[in-house]
Amino acid sequence: MQHTKRAVVTGVALLSALALAGCSGASSSENSGADAATCAPSDGDVTLDFTSWIPGIEDVVAMWNKENPNIQVKVQTGPNGNGGTYKSYFSQLEAGNAPDLGQIEYDALSSFRVQDGLEDLSACEDVVKAESEFIPWTWGQVTLGGDGVYGIPQDSGPMALFYRSDLFEQNGIAVPTTWDEYKEAAKAIRAKGGYITNFSTADINQFAGFVWQAEGKWFANDGKEWTVDLTGEESQKVAEYWQELLDEDLVSTYPAWTEEWNNAYNSGEVWTWNSAVWGANSISSGAPDTAGKWSVAPSPQWEAGGTSAGNWGGSSIAVFKGTKHLYEAAEFALWLNTSDEALTALNKSANIYPATTAGLELPSLQEGVEFYGGQKIYDVFAEAASQVNPDFVWGPTMTQTYADVSDGFQKAVTGQGTLRDALKSAQESTISTLKAQSIPVAG
Repeated sequence: MQHTKRAVVTGVALLSALALAGCSGASSSENSGADAATCAPSDGDVTLDFTSWIPGIEDVVAMWNKENPNIQVKVQTGPNGNGGTYKSYFSQLEAGNAPDLGQIEYDALSSFRVQDGLEDLSACEDVVKAESEFIPWTWGQVTLGGDGVYGIPQDSGPMALFYRSDLFEQNGIAVPTTWDEYKEAAKAIRAKGGYITNFSTADINQFAGFVWQAEGKWFANDGKEWTVDLTGEESQKVAEYWQELLDEDLVSTYPAWTEEWNNAYNSGEVWTWNSAVWGANSISSGAPDTAGKWSVAPSPQWEAGGTSAGNWGGSSIAVFKGTKHLYEAAEFALWLNTSDEALTALNKSANIYPATTAGLELPSLQEGVEFYGGQKIYDVFAEAASQVNPDFVWGPTMTQTYADVSDGFQKAVTGQGTLRDALKSAQESTISTLKAQSIPVAG
C-alpha cells in the first residue's frame, strides 16, 4: 500500500535506526538510547486497543482479559496487512488515533519506522530481558539492526509445498523436488484440466520468498547508504521461470484471498501452493471440502539435492507511537508471543509457528494435523526454518515497493509487459521514493 504523506525522519539519524534492517545486528540490551522511565506502569485500570488479522485472535485475547482484569484489551480484526490494514494504520497515525498495538509483518516494520510511527520497546526492561527467548534471526527482524526494539516477534514463515496428495497419486504424477520437475508436473496437470498453482499479482512477499530461496537479495545497507537490487541475477531467474508458466497457461491468476481463489482450491482446480507454514490455515479454512487430501513436502529446489528455503511473512506485535500505556502494551505483547497458553492457542486456531525457541517444542507442534491426513506437517517446516538464509534484508519502504511490483505484475498477467519489466520499474520507483524521503541510496 502507498504511504500517506507525513513528515519523515531524514538522513543519518534515520539511517542509524534502519542500517542493515532485517539483519541480527547489535543487541538491544546494550547501549539502548531509550529511557526506561517512559515504560512505567500506568495508574488505575487500562484498556488497550489492538488490531490483528490472525484467525481466532479474539479467543486468545479473551484468555488475557480473564486473567488481567486491570489491563483489558479490545481487539479489532481486519484484512491482512497488504490487504488493507497497513493502509489503515498509516491513516490512523496521520490522524493521531492509531491503536495501542498492531500486528505488523517483519518486512513492513521498517516502513512504519521510517514514518516514525513505532514506540521503541527497549525502554521496557521486561522486553530487553526477553531477547534470549527468541530465535535470533526473528529478534533481528524487530531491532532493524540497531539498539531499539520496534516489535515483539510472533512467528516466522518458512516455506514448503502444500499439495493435493490424492490427485498426484491418482494421476501418477510424481511430487516435484526441483523447479524443473515442477514445470513438467504443471504441464501434466494442465493436460488434465487443472493448474499446478495460482500466481497471485498481489502476494509480492511470496515472490520475494522465492527470490530469498534462490539466494537473491533485494536490499543492502553498508551503514552509509541503501542499495536496491530488484533486478539481480537471482530475481531475474525467478521472474523468467514464472513468466514461462504464465505464458504457457500453466498457472491460474485468481486474486488471492477471494472466493474465486478459495473455490479454485476447494474444487481441485488448483493442486499446489508454495506457501509459508501459516498457509496451512488458509487452505483448511478456504478449501474445507478437501480435508484429508493435502500433504506437505519441502519446496522444490533450483538444483537437485538442494537444501534452501524461502520465508514468507512472519509477524510482530508493535506498539504505535503515541500510546499512553507503553508498559501495559509491552506486557500484553510479550504474553501473547511467549506464553505457552497463548502460543498453543494461536497454533491451533491459525497454525502460527512461534518465534520463541521454547515455542517450537509445544506439544501441538509435535502432533499430526487431521486436515493433512494426520501428517506431522510441522516437521517439514522445522527443517525448512533451518534452511532459511538469515541475512535477507528488507528495505525501508517495503509497502511502496510491494505496491509498485504488484502494479507491474498485474499488467504482466494481461500481456502488458513482463515480470522482469515490473521489477525494473519497481526498482526505479523505489530508488526515487528513497531519494524523495532523503534516505541515502545508491544509484
